[in-house]
Amino acid sequence: MASELYDKKETLTLRKKYIASSCRLFFPDDPIKIVRAQGQYMFDEKDRKYLDCINNVAHVGHCHPDVVKAGYMQMEKLNTNSRFLHDNIVHYAKKLSETLPQELSVFYFVNSGSEANDLAIRLAQQYTQHEDIVVLDNAYHGHLNSLIDISPYKFRSLRPQKDWVHVAPIPDTYRGMFREDHPDPALAYANEVKAVIDEVKKKNRKIAAFFAESLPSVAGQIIPPAGYFQKVAEHIHEAGGLFVADEIQVGFGRVGKHFWAFQLQGDDFLPDIVTMGKPIGNGHPLACVTTTKEIADAFAATGVEHFNTFGGSPVSCAIGLAVLEVIKKEDLCGNATQGRWFIYWSRVGKRSSEEDTCYR
Repeated sequence: MASELYDKKETLTLRKKYIASSCRLFFPDDPIKIVRAQGQYMFDEKDRKYLDCINNVAHVGHCHPDVVKAGYMQMEKLNTNSRFLHDNIVHYAKKLSETLPQELSVFYFVNSGSEANDLAIRLAQQYTQHEDIVVLDNAYHGHLNSLIDISPYKFRSLRPQKDWVHVAPIPDTYRGMFREDHPDPALAYANEVKAVIDEVKKKNRKIAAFFAESLPSVAGQIIPPAGYFQKVAEHIHEAGGLFVADEIQVGFGRVGKHFWAFQLQGDDFLPDIVTMGKPIGNGHPLACVTTTKEIADAFAATGVEHFNTFGGSPVSCAIGLAVLEVIKKEDLCGNATQGRWFIYWSRVGKRSSEEDTCYR
């Protein structure tokens, strides 16, 4: 490989010369030069082994042989624009649908989580014919202009908050306004969202969507209190908006008990739109938006064609299918559940007997 022609010092010198300085490295004082990886391990140019605890895209392990093989075999046969009829995209959409509530049955494939969230904004604004977005404090939803605008984590250091963006308190029961000793923190935090909506109405503006990571990550690895999403959804729907669950960081069985983190809120919660990224392709540039047929039909009614040149390509979908198969075959949801309860058990001496419902 070309990068291995240089020693570490030369690679760093060339990076500083040719790569934008805002594209920062991990461990900038002494960056690690990684030349290969396998499973949970990465190896530097001196073949030193590192346990990878920072990478959030190698969902089923670096260079998983089943995923590599699926991509290689499809790439050897065909990779082309997703506007040609091909089995992989429909087969993949069908398999994804088996992990989701049946109402979420229409899929759009794109290349990154940022593209997915940008498309979710468009879907919500087109369906509702409203503009305004409610987000949680310290949220991060991507690096496109539209997503920086709805990411307090980003926009507060870059530019003024847009008048169509409204920020609600993060539902943090550990350090937040309402904590575990509150009689109903879910209701209390949901009422804060309602207060934001009421202020929007006073300005004669209308809500298109509430955006939230199902488990806010950049904001502090927050677990919202049970019932919070249901109550927020009631307020958002009453205001004419949609609920968007951002699963880009936390989807695909990472919570163990369920395939999607929003399912931790209970079976009676249904988001209107779900966005996916990062783990979906195990490092391959693949992402997705799923929604209801009603919302998708409203988007199509504009008459403007939507397409993504490489999103949903035969190779991307072959890789996505392989990732789903590995998750199921190797019981990775079960592994995540066991790990979660091992930590819990070690603290309180209990273990749950709840059934794993990762795949329905």
